[in-house]
This record gives sequence, structure tokens and C-alpha cells, in this order.
Amino acid sequence: MHDIRTIRDDPAAFDRGLARRGLPPRAGEIAALDAERRAAQTRLQELQQRRNEASKAIGMAKARGGDAAEAMAEVARIKDEMTALESSERSLAERLDAILAEIPNLPAADVPDGASEKDNLEIRRVGAPPRFNHPAREHFEIGEALGLMDFEAAARLSGSRFVVLRGPLARLERALAAFMLDIHTNEFGYTEVQPPLMVRDEAVYGVGQLPKFAEDLFRTTTGLWLIPTAEVPLTNLVADQIVDAATLPLRFTAYTPCFRSEAGAAGKDTRGMLRQHQFGKVELVSIAGADQSEAEHERMTSAAETVLRRLGLHYRVVTLCTGDMGFASRKTYDIEVWLPGQGTFREISSCSNCGEFQARRMKARSRTAGEKGTRFVHTLNGSGVAVGRLLIAILENYQREDGSVTVPAALRPYFDGREVIARP
Repeated sequence: MHDIRTIRDDPAAFDRGLARRGLPPRAGEIAALDAERRAAQTRLQELQQRRNEASKAIGMAKARGGDAAEAMAEVARIKDEMTALESSERSLAERLDAILAEIPNLPAADVPDGASEKDNLEIRRVGAPPRFNHPAREHFEIGEALGLMDFEAAARLSGSRFVVLRGPLARLERALAAFMLDIHTNEFGYTEVQPPLMVRDEAVYGVGQLPKFAEDLFRTTTGLWLIPTAEVPLTNLVADQIVDAATLPLRFTAYTPCFRSEAGAAGKDTRGMLRQHQFGKVELVSIAGADQSEAEHERMTSAAETVLRRLGLHYRVVTLCTGDMGFASRKTYDIEVWLPGQGTFREISSCSNCGEFQARRMKARSRTAGEKGTRFVHTLNGSGVAVGRLLIAILENYQREDGSVTVPAALRPYFDGREVIARP
């Protein structure tokens, strides 16, 4: 959500920010609605004052035994006008909120301009791609040949974009989650949380998923939403709260199933596990002060990178351009891991600084001891990382010519010391 005062004070800057997002100007429309609403509020205050004066006049007239009919008629007229104005003011406020709710966050000054992922800026590469003495196979070829990855069984149970993992691959997913959680809690100070997987409208709205992206989500018959990522419940832990500024930054992590309809992904990544309706992810969320969020963004990205470095995976980090950023983000780093089977980098983590955009929607503030006022916190979120995609990366980067897969050394303590995944 945007600060209406900022738009009012510098409409040109707001429209420039929208233009960088490839969006038309909206400041004039917003300012006109805001002016109309404030005029209604001012008139209501004037009428309230006049009604109070007229009511006093009625009391004085009656106390003197005089005629109060004229004053009583004026109070009645004022009441009718106030009722109409209150309705108008509510309608204007609702229209204004609806417009603001659908406008994305404005990009930070150092975000590169661009229209699509082709304009993203690569800032570093780490490691090198593996070399094989055989043609590199994709993860689903490896998993199916091992007899441990079953898309047909999943389709019978649930339809497309689901998978059944068996035996060592099911264990591998569990091991990866535990490996990541230990890194983030023990080394980076995140507090592990086990949040609800179903949330109310307010929680999904708070992070910017509603109203614009409802079709990307799954909703239960009771009206609750299945979480598309643990970002939703973790960030909303501070919704409608005033936290002590001295406790910031707050850092939360969770491993949860995530659910997405993939409404806009028809025809994309239909083979394999890259784009599923249900997938596991280790999420990172930080609640920071305004003066902390940029450093926290770099720290969060480093935490996600640590996972890939420990596993010896080749990856790169890119800054997303203005045309590729998410709705709530003001700056995003994507971490893309090398997949030999595809011969390309694919996103495995996206770390975003949302500034105060989500906090305004959630009414999440902080207060410094000794100060009367409060400030909106800054929120950040990132994958630390997507478990299914990390499993894909392990299979493709550690595949062997005989169809088996080497278990990375750092992961073996979470895998009963097993060094190889082979067909049972």
C-alpha cells in the first residue's frame, strides 16, 4: 500500500515510479479522489460544529421557555446532510483504497529498468558447472529410471503438476529441509516457526497477494486460503502490532508445503517437478527498521547462497529489472542454480525487500523507547531455498553415468551417511 501523503506531495515522482514499472500515471486520479474525500471530511467537521451550536441553542431556548422550532429544524437538516456526506465519504475512501491496493510497490532507485527477465542484471556467478562423460539427463529422467519419482501415480491421485517421491528421494527432500533449517537457525539467527497452512483474507491481503492474484491461489470451502508460501503467515506475525524497535530485526524461518494454482503457467514446465501445485519450501522472513532493511536484504541473500555453496552447486545472482519484479517488492535478487539437464540457470530463490509496502497493508509498526510516535517496519522475504528445486539440482548436478546419484558430502549427515542414491 502506498502513502497517500507521498503521492499528494510529489505526484510526479509517483508517476515516474509507475512508468518504470511499465504502468500508466495514476497520481492525478488518486489526488482528485483524495481531495474530494478530504473536502467531504472538512464539510462534515463544519456541520458537526454547527450541529453542536444549534443543539445548544435548542437547550437554551427551552430553558427560557422560548420557541426552539427553528433550531430543531436546522439540526434535522444538518443530520440529513451529514448522513449523505458520511455515505459519500465512505464510498470515496473505498474507491481510493481499491485503487491503491492494486498498484504495485515502486522500484528502488538502483533497480535496473527493463521489460522482462531478459533485462535482469547478473551481479555474480559462483562455482562451475559439472562435467560428465555422458549426456546430461534431466531430473525426471533420473528419478523415473531410479523408480523413485512417480508422476503417473500422482496424476491418478490428484491430476497434473503433482509427484509421488518414494524411498531415498522422499528421504532426500526431508534431509534437504533439515539441512537448510539448521543453517538458517544455527548460523544466521532465524527463529524456526511452524505456522498455519491456511490463512484468512486479511493475511493474504497484507502481503499483497489479494486482491490482484486471487486466481493464483487455492481457497477452501470455509473461505481460508492455502498458503502459496510461508511468507504469508510469517510476515503477518506482526500484523496489527507495534513492536519494540530495539528488537528489530526479527528473523523467522519455516519449512512448509506451499500451494499454487499456476494459473498463468499453462504449457510451461509441464514435465517434471519444476512447476508444481504443491511443493516444499524453506522460507526466510525479516522484519526490520527502515535503516536496517538494505543490509538485511544482502544478509538474507547470503543465507540462501550459503545453502548452494555448501552443496557445491553452480549458481548466479541477478538483480531483477523493474518489469520482472514481484508486486510487493521494491528490490529483488534472484538466485538461479545451474541445471545441466536443461543446460541453463533456473530460479531457486527470490529474496525481496518490500520496504514499508506490506507493513502499511498489515498496519505493522515499531516504536522506539522514549518516543511517542510509531513508524512502519520494513518487511523482507526470500526462499532459503525451494526444496523441490534443490532436489532437482542435486539429481542433475550429481548424476552418474550408471544412473545413480552421488549424495553431496555436506548432506550425508542428514542422510544416514549414505553416499549414493541408486535403484532399490
